[in-house]
Amino acid sequence: MKRGALLAIFLLTACSDSEPSVIDGSSPQAFEDTTKAARRDLPDGERLVFDRAIRTVGGRWHGARDQEALARTTFDGMTAEQVVEDQKEREALGS
Repeated sequence: MKRGALLAIFLLTACSDSEPSVIDGSSPQAFEDTTKAARRDLPDGERLVFDRAIRTVGGRWHGARDQEALARTTFDGMTAEQVVEDQKEREALGS
């Protein structure tokens, strides 16, 4: 019984150390799917910052016409943590 419990704990620990999701901007569907997965990697307190970054990307380029395409290009290859850090830096600089 103890071995089974230890094995279960080991497996749960191994699962929690998985690689973070990477945003794929290659298509609208891939972007939607991977941003959802990446968002789940974040603690609750960081999700609002992540959402703000994704939602306000057009303001970075003074009202880009195709904000969805700009978001796919801007965040392609980034993890949710990288998006949050980038957004925090922009907010600290007042951008």
